[in-house]
Amino acid sequence: MAGRFPLRPTSTTVRGGDVVVPGGVPRPAMAPGRRRSWALPWPLDLGLVLGPLRRGPGDPTFRTTPDGSVWRASRTPTGPGTLRVALRSGVAEAEAWGPGAEWLLHQLPEMLGALDDPAAFAPRHRLVALTWKRRPGLRLTRTGLVMESLIPSVLEQKVTTDEAYRAWRLLVRKFGEPAPGPAPARMHVMPAPRTWALIPSWEWHRAGVDNKRASTILRAVRVAARLEEATGMEAAAAQARLEVVPGIGPWTSAETVQRSLGAADSVTVGDLHLPGIVGYALAGDRNADDEVMLSLLEPYAGQRHRAARLILLSGSAPPRRAPKMRRGDIGRL
Repeated sequence: MAGRFPLRPTSTTVRGGDVVVPGGVPRPAMAPGRRRSWALPWPLDLGLVLGPLRRGPGDPTFRTTPDGSVWRASRTPTGPGTLRVALRSGVAEAEAWGPGAEWLLHQLPEMLGALDDPAAFAPRHRLVALTWKRRPGLRLTRTGLVMESLIPSVLEQKVTTDEAYRAWRLLVRKFGEPAPGPAPARMHVMPAPRTWALIPSWEWHRAGVDNKRASTILRAVRVAARLEEATGMEAAAAQARLEVVPGIGPWTSAETVQRSLGAADSVTVGDLHLPGIVGYALAGDRNADDEVMLSLLEPYAGQRHRAARLILLSGSAPPRRAPKMRRGDIGRL
């Protein structure tokens, strides 16, 4: 969880989405791809903006390289594609490969937060204001892709993040396809909906995914085209459409639209840790539940997700009262 521990060069987070992007090492020569340069009209922290898209340090669809570049492998409406993006003197330099290259380059500004409106945010607490001031490069990403956020979010239901990361990593590497172009080693594009639907039950089990989560994903991929249409909706309507699928509730739908739509007001309810972190940071109440959390975030109506991100990134979190939950592995049963 973001902000619970000091940042380290090799760490990544889910909730806060902070990724440390190293720099200073020249990038090796690569085969040419389609290119796009976009002059940034405001400060941007590339790792902070794209961090929520990374599902653990071993995510096969996401990589940072020593030259400061961020690589993403995505399944777009026009096919699989690989995107490399780096910041150079206030300009986002992007290069893409594969059938989805043009789509990824067209989506670049939105992915980097062009549709986000930080000016609508007004800090109401000192902690939030300080974090806001220290993170001028924070913007909310919008990928325009629902399934690539929905499936890993389903995998994260009711399990530790380590278990979810492992399942995503194993399934994508085994059933996905190698990322197009000169991507870093072992990068893969996630499977197509049809491929997800054909994964045998024992492979889900070996990846540590129980039948409930696997069944939810199978139901979702059968209506993948309809779910992808949610990118053209308002956040509330998009969540309602996702929640029509049995097994997808408010927690999963919020986690999905935060990334795919850049929804600034979609709060993750039903989370094991978030209410306590928000309650502790804003009111000293480590035992806060969803109701208390939502009441504390009420002054940020319209920007509640951004406020929660800033709280997580502030580092203010209640001390642990018990050891970290042990990782399970149903694949050993």
